[in-house]
Amino acid sequence: MTVKPKSREPLSGRTTSVNNAEEKIRLRAYELYEQRGKIAGHALDDWLQAEAEILGKIGHARNVRRRKPK
Repeated sequence: MTVKPKSREPLSGRTTSVNNAEEKIRLRAYELYEQRGKIAGHALDDWLQAEAEILGKIGHARNVRRRKPK
């Protein structure tokens, strides 16, 4: 039995988009760290908040593109 990927995007394209999302998350997490006054001890909180923000935007953008015009 052969399993086909659900996405039509090539695997290399998905890797690039994952790397791009990870870079955006990293940058946003650092912004949050700076906003806190560069106080250590909140790296995981910053990462999780950044991840939620970035992945939420990506998911929203995909849903908007998938909607069919009425």
